[in-house]
Amino acid sequence: MKRVITLVAMAALIVGCGSELRKRSNEQKAEGKVQCQEQSNKDNNEEQTQGAEQKAELPKVYMTTDISPEGLKRVYEALGVEAHGNVAVKISTGEPGGKNYLKPELIGLLVQSVDGTIVECNTAYKGRRFSSEEHLEAAREHGFFKIADVDIMDTEGEIKLPVQDTTHLKYNLVGKNIENYDFMINLAHFKGHAMGGFGGVLKNQSIGVASRNGKAYIHSVGNTESPDEMWSYVDDQIGFLESMAAAAQSVHEYFGEGNIVYINVMNNMSIDCDCDAHPAEPLLKDVGILASTDPVALDQACLDIIFGITPEEGNDNGPLLERIKERHGTHIVDYSESIGLGSKEYELVNID
Repeated sequence: MKRVITLVAMAALIVGCGSELRKRSNEQKAEGKVQCQEQSNKDNNEEQTQGAEQKAELPKVYMTTDISPEGLKRVYEALGVEAHGNVAVKISTGEPGGKNYLKPELIGLLVQSVDGTIVECNTAYKGRRFSSEEHLEAAREHGFFKIADVDIMDTEGEIKLPVQDTTHLKYNLVGKNIENYDFMINLAHFKGHAMGGFGGVLKNQSIGVASRNGKAYIHSVGNTESPDEMWSYVDDQIGFLESMAAAAQSVHEYFGEGNIVYINVMNNMSIDCDCDAHPAEPLLKDVGILASTDPVALDQACLDIIFGITPEEGNDNGPLLERIKERHGTHIVDYSESIGLGSKEYELVNID
């Protein structure tokens, strides 16, 4: 009997332990579920926070449809970056004969408000802006001396800037007088271009800031600094676009964050550049003025606008789209993003 009681007692003990174990197991499972749910909620919250932070970190592109001196100044001020020190305002002075370049009457208020100097470099093709003497005369004819001093930055020679992306270029050759400036406003006229497909701030900062020899070096994809020889290397279109991106990045890094801003004026948008003395007539309506501290976001925003236009009478984006696609023009923004110059994702802010 004693043995039976012992066995019964053991059985009861085992049953009791099993019940306690099951109770503890259920409690642990419940606790585990709570912990898993808490961790899941935490992970979701972190993902949502990271997503919100990423969205908040998107570069802003400010836009106004007011293409006027006041509109230009307002969109610049929306950036919240104050020009300081010696200020360079990089524009295209426009090849004599052309008429689509940014006019002094439009840009004068902004240039004078920052006490800026209009800066340019000589061309690699033999036109009226090939030499500093003729280039200054062309700028005078176009009225730029009425609003500010004009500096052809490679008059006294050139300097080498390092490039982060050495796929094609080993350096960037820019006008020596860039050393005289603390801050740059890259003020570009957005339009088509026979070689680049389109021209915006990326082109204005690469080909535009490059010295005459530097332009040849970029056009030839790093093969020559001679303007006479560069035309032998113009068949590498993708390499040319990537070389422009690398050169633009070197200028951005030279000035550094907080010392350079970007503006595209979307008016008189011919398929041809302001370097063309006889450009095609614009077929698009004027759009507005866009500005950002991110050059990639800015050019991408302008491209998105052009690609998003529904063609109608008096507003035909077809020829410009064909020019951009034919020259693989969008590759410059793709590549610029890939080398870390900026972001193709952006937040568009209308300030009207």
